[in-house]
Amino acid sequence: MAKKGNRVQVIMECTEHKESGLPGTSRYITTKNKRNTPDRLELKKFNSIMKKMTVHKEIK
Repeated sequence: MAKKGNRVQVIMECTEHKESGLPGTSRYITTKNKRNTPDRLELKKFNSIMKKMTVHKEIK
């Protein structure tokens, strides 16, 4: 039986990489609690293609 709860899986995508025009994408998968954070997440994560820390935003 599956767990019931407010925790959902979300995909984070790099915003700077999208604008740079480089091939490929930098994405991370994480979980968040919908009740505590109803807005979209925005975190600084490491982009392995650009080799630096960049802002990653939640995508649908």
